[in-house]
Amino acid sequence: MSERMRNTTLFGLVAGLILLTGIMQSWNSALLIVNMGLISAIMALGVNLQWGFAGLFNVGIMGFVALGGLAAVLVSMPPTTEAWAAGGARVLAGLATGAGVLVATILVRRKMRPGSLRGLVTLALLVGGFFVFRAVFDPGVEAVEAVNPAGTGYLGGLGLPVLLAWPVGGLLAAGAAWIIGKAALGLRSDYLAIATLGIAEIILAVLKNEDWLARGVKNVNGLPRPVPYEVDLQNDPGFVGTVQGFGFDPVTASSITVKLGYAGLFACVLLVILVAAQLALNSPWGRMMRAIRDNEVAAEAMGKDVTRRHLQVFILGSAVCGIAGAMMTTLDGQLIPTSYQPLRFTFLVWVMVIVGGSGNNFGAVLGGFLIWFLWVQVEPMGLWLMQVITAPLAEGSALKAHLLESAAHMRLLTMGVILLLVLRFSPRGLIPGK
Repeated sequence: MSERMRNTTLFGLVAGLILLTGIMQSWNSALLIVNMGLISAIMALGVNLQWGFAGLFNVGIMGFVALGGLAAVLVSMPPTTEAWAAGGARVLAGLATGAGVLVATILVRRKMRPGSLRGLVTLALLVGGFFVFRAVFDPGVEAVEAVNPAGTGYLGGLGLPVLLAWPVGGLLAAGAAWIIGKAALGLRSDYLAIATLGIAEIILAVLKNEDWLARGVKNVNGLPRPVPYEVDLQNDPGFVGTVQGFGFDPVTASSITVKLGYAGLFACVLLVILVAAQLALNSPWGRMMRAIRDNEVAAEAMGKDVTRRHLQVFILGSAVCGIAGAMMTTLDGQLIPTSYQPLRFTFLVWVMVIVGGSGNNFGAVLGGFLIWFLWVQVEPMGLWLMQVITAPLAEGSALKAHLLESAAHMRLLTMGVILLLVLRFSPRGLIPGK
């Protein structure tokens, strides 16, 4: 079987599994898998840029995804005018003060010669600046969070179309990646992994605790949609008449129509990113990145600035993850900071890349769809399997109860088994990079 035929067969197999879900369960479930599969494929492409192209081991993926979700709130939600009037100006002044302290410290350090005096001056500027920053910032935050904390208690957003939040999410993640990359990309791969995980936890801690920014753990609900609401379609006589003419239930048809709208938007974004990634992979820049990945010492000997190129690809991959995060929050219609679990979902995205094929963009897309399908379907399939196995056992059997309760753990077990099988029989993934 040729390589093209094999790859087409793999994609066809995944598509067949999703179609089977629609036939056996419901088309709503199948389209939900498609939408999250599209978002997962975009995340996998972002990680593949970093790992498959450059060998950067980033386990802080959820931090950049969360920044994309934050962008959806900051861009699309309407501003809270009472909060802005109460303390918005002071919050902005506090943030400007903090940024000014950091800039002043950097400039002073550049002007002074290395030595103990420079260290003391740096410490004095940072400590003194911290107290000045808190003196300006804290009263503004308290005033903002005191404005209807049960309903708002935050500054809100810009009230712009939510689609603008997707590129803004990428820019926000790229900015954070630039700051992180400047500090961490000089580290060895294992230390880089630890650093990125810690920084992701810091980002999530800020989202959970700074209520003035996005309500913290109280969540932001009711984000605007780029597609119609189901209830609006159900109240549209033209839509209801059309779907009833084809024999469909208006409630089910409205839900499917909304999911199809999301699927179309997500597919367009995935297509653009996939084409750009393919062009980058086959360009001189892509060949240089793979040369750096394979042998940094040889690449440096050829005059390549390895650290600078690592920073470039780290920013690009993080930006893609930020776009995916904004899309996921838009699909959910709410921002829930506690749902971003770095170890759990970072592991899942890495499994997508490894199983699909590290260094191959189409492999990353395949892995995104396949692993997300299994993540959703394995638990109900495992419960059905356990029910079949335990059917001969008597009611009240301890073994039967234990096996039925264990079905909830089938997800992680299946991910581990799939990862082991792929690494054993196809170590470079289902669609390996050339």
